[in-house]
Amino acid sequence: MLPGPYIGLSHKQAKDALAKFGLNHLVSKKKYSPLRQLLVHFKNPLVLILLIAAALSVGFGEMRSATLIFIIILLSTLLNFYQEQKSNHAAEKLSEKLSLTARVIRDGAKIELKTELIVPGDIIFLSAGDIVPADGWLHEADDLFLNEAMLTGESYPLEKSPGEPKTSPEHMLYAGTNVISGLGYMEVTTTGRSTAFGKLAEATEAPQIQNAFEKGINAFGFFIIKTTVFVVLLVFVIIVSKPLLATGTLHRRELIESLLFALAITVGLTPELLPMIMSLNMAKGSLRMAKKGVIVKRLNAIPDFGSIDILCTDKTGTLTENTITLVKYLDTNGVQSDNVLQIAYINSALQTGLKNPLDSAILNFRHLSLESYRKVDEIPYDFERKRLSIIAHKGGDYELVTKGQPEEILKITSYYLDEGIHKKIDDAFREKFQALYQSLSKDGFKTLAVATKKLSDKKRTYTKEDESDLILVGLVGFLDPPKHSAGKTIQELKHYGVDVKIITGDNEWVTKKICLELRIPIRGIMIGDTVDRLDQAALARQAEQVTIFARFNPEQKRKVITALRSRGHVVGYLGDGINDAPSLKAADIGISVSNAVDVAKETADIILSNKSLHELTEGIIEGRKTFGNTLKYLMMGLSSNFGNMFSLIGAALFLPFLPILPFQVLLNNMLYDLSQTTIPSDHVDAEYIERPKKWDLGFMRRFMVVFGLVSSIFDLTTFYVLYHYFNLPARSFQTGWFIESLATQTLVIYLIRTRRSFFTSRPSWYLIFTTLSVVATGFILPFTFFGDYFSFVVLPRPVIFAIIGLVLTYLVVVELVKYMFYRDIDKPKDIVRA
Repeated sequence: MLPGPYIGLSHKQAKDALAKFGLNHLVSKKKYSPLRQLLVHFKNPLVLILLIAAALSVGFGEMRSATLIFIIILLSTLLNFYQEQKSNHAAEKLSEKLSLTARVIRDGAKIELKTELIVPGDIIFLSAGDIVPADGWLHEADDLFLNEAMLTGESYPLEKSPGEPKTSPEHMLYAGTNVISGLGYMEVTTTGRSTAFGKLAEATEAPQIQNAFEKGINAFGFFIIKTTVFVVLLVFVIIVSKPLLATGTLHRRELIESLLFALAITVGLTPELLPMIMSLNMAKGSLRMAKKGVIVKRLNAIPDFGSIDILCTDKTGTLTENTITLVKYLDTNGVQSDNVLQIAYINSALQTGLKNPLDSAILNFRHLSLESYRKVDEIPYDFERKRLSIIAHKGGDYELVTKGQPEEILKITSYYLDEGIHKKIDDAFREKFQALYQSLSKDGFKTLAVATKKLSDKKRTYTKEDESDLILVGLVGFLDPPKHSAGKTIQELKHYGVDVKIITGDNEWVTKKICLELRIPIRGIMIGDTVDRLDQAALARQAEQVTIFARFNPEQKRKVITALRSRGHVVGYLGDGINDAPSLKAADIGISVSNAVDVAKETADIILSNKSLHELTEGIIEGRKTFGNTLKYLMMGLSSNFGNMFSLIGAALFLPFLPILPFQVLLNNMLYDLSQTTIPSDHVDAEYIERPKKWDLGFMRRFMVVFGLVSSIFDLTTFYVLYHYFNLPARSFQTGWFIESLATQTLVIYLIRTRRSFFTSRPSWYLIFTTLSVVATGFILPFTFFGDYFSFVVLPRPVIFAIIGLVLTYLVVVELVKYMFYRDIDKPKDIVRA
């Protein structure tokens, strides 16, 4: 074992080193002052368009328009900045809970320290499951094996030995690699971006891969921009060509108004609040999830969390209570044997790999003295061999003691112990042993085999090649009672459209027994070896029909997850061990737990405070609520913005004046945006969250066309009523359409937000307050001082009543169209709705 002790750096030395070398971040994140963060918002293309419009207004002497545009830019930017700061602050508070730590020697004491505070000269203690926090050299080690696949591509564990720095790679440890087994003390030589991994990351830095939701949002945004540019150019050409065709001339004022109008409707037709609404949605969603024990590492993972339709999980701790106890220690005849317990105890007590619950169960069952035993070497566990060996010295003898999965132990044993006599293993014994093993497994026992071998000579190191011709001694059996709440939760997940699949390294009999006790329907069972015989397409087809995946190693787990994703499924994976890292990375959403090993927590997107399917269900529901509220904003905009496109083309063709002035468009847009800032607080219907949510651009297009046309028809009707029926002049017409447009596009959220009838789904009080306040503001403005400033006039009472009638009629028609729209869509619950 490791002697130590070490003094390490003093706290003052560490503080000075931190000032010199900086924080130990592999990827540096620049932190800007609040003022600089505010100024960044002015780089937004839409804001730049408005600034150009303001500059043109100043250049042409239109100071009122310029002043209004500047006010709107400032208000809009401050609103976005405020919400972004709130979201960032919330995200930082959550990230504090997920900071990785390391055990560091400071002033002679071992302390837990955030890895970002580690500096060159620090002494770090490492054990199985730890992520190496920086580059350094190994002072001393006890069977220390590391996985350096991230740097070398070599997946097999590499043994490290003590030695002076940089004399040999076998003495060096590198940031980002993880400990498979053993113990060690390293001295840090390099931190942060100067480490080997930091340089590699810098050289190969690439944009983060977009998830499904982000791709959908970007595709939608690109579609809207293309459509908007086309309409704006068309409207501008029509407005400019009308006086040219009529008189052959174009006055400067007409050109300025046409240009400002085109720029204004560009902003009015674009969902420019989408980044803020998404950010606010994600922040609120993450805080709600945190209260329910679900910590989000990557905010953009929340919508994908709600999209999960297949959840892959291991058995221990999810289907079972994770309170493993040793019950049986049987010799090869199936009789309780203290000799079997003694051999298992030697292996568990002397091994230095990741202490697992099975080892703890053996050590806690009964204390046995090992004073006469001295550990010589260790052949660590790996997921191919599925066993671990200890070489121990007692008196003058050297003995190899192995513990592992019975099938794997049987492969390396040539003899078995029968009442103290060594006998050759034959086919009859194999059948007898297999029957004993299966009997224990079918009764729900997790079973390991133990074997020994006398060694004739002492070697410096031992390898897996030494694991041959062993003597099989017996079996140890453990019980982990089923978690009775798990069966109910799996049924609940099924209700929410999530198919749960159990992927375990354990055998099929134990897993089946647990599932039957929990009344979990079993559709099929697949054994790990099957994976290697199937191509991805065949594996995906079979995996969809399977509930239990037994005897799976990490690579086989990863292949199943990748195959399921290839069939269009959104796959979540729940795991907490070293062997789970590849699967966590392969899944759409990697889920781990707060007490998992570092490498699992670092890889995961979501961290649970407890390994509970119930907490996971709560997180999935919150993900769907966040998804739904984000789509409400988009669908609300689609129902009005697309309609406005047709309306503006009609107005440009048939009206002798602009239907609404540029600064009125901007005011309308600002008020409308304010009404939507409370959408993230809105309730989501129970039936909405019953199915996984996936982005469907085709559905969004259909929705835009249908409801956009309804909006446009009512806009054109309003034009007719105001211009032809009431014969209103330009300012009165513009006032009337401003009020009607603001009211319809704001109030339509009450209908768009739900598939239910308007009266059976209550919006949040915050949403009610902002929407009604904005509509009231639109009706009141013409009666105030500001009304004259915005070129509004007081409308005759009959006109106001007519506008109210048109708005109410519009809402009734939208409700009827909504009913027919959803009725005609096949399988409505499988498609994203708001």
